[in-house]
Amino acid sequence: MDQCARTAGARRITVLFYRKNQPNFITKTLLGEYQDILAISCDSFDEDTNQTIGRAHGRKSHLDNLFKVRDWCRKYKVAFKINSVINTFNVNEDMRENITELNPVRWKVFQCLLIDGENSLREAERFLISDQYFQVFLERHSSISCLVPEANQKMRDSYLILDEYMRFLDCREGRKDPSKSILDVGVEEAIQFSGFDEKMFLKRGGKYVWSKADMRLEW
Repeated sequence: MDQCARTAGARRITVLFYRKNQPNFITKTLLGEYQDILAISCDSFDEDTNQTIGRAHGRKSHLDNLFKVRDWCRKYKVAFKINSVINTFNVNEDMRENITELNPVRWKVFQCLLIDGENSLREAERFLISDQYFQVFLERHSSISCLVPEANQKMRDSYLILDEYMRFLDCREGRKDPSKSILDVGVEEAIQFSGFDEKMFLKRGGKYVWSKADMRLEW
């Protein structure tokens, strides 16, 4: 990643990982002086639960790798962020001790959201939880100062998502409807069909300090 930054003349790179089985796919070569922040997923601190919800990868320990990546971030001075999707299988879990030990700069906690075409509807519905259950989870973890919650109503329209064809994906109707590619029509025209809600983006805390220089972290 450092070589890419130097080649492109970039001062900083933000690296976000949203692969299903991460952090098992992260290596030290991705980290370096040019990276500000790295975000990875951890939905449970119970290995059996990770197996159930699809966060496992063969015999590799999801949790061992999570702590390993945290240590790498400290070594290479990269801010460490965790994303967790709260669903039927982890909503009753108490993650306070583990999150406190990992000490991320930001813990993004999402309510499981159903998007047509993203997963089999029949398969995905068993993961869904009510707003009330999500709120109980948040209250249980209210002592975690870095927690940033995102319920479904905040999440659906407050992201700008590009697919591999450089098309914005509009999720307002509960599915991902693509715009024309920005390579064909430019960003200004394509973004009109993104469904992006800027007010909700700001309301959910989408604008935050992500530069490690501005965070003034103690390594």
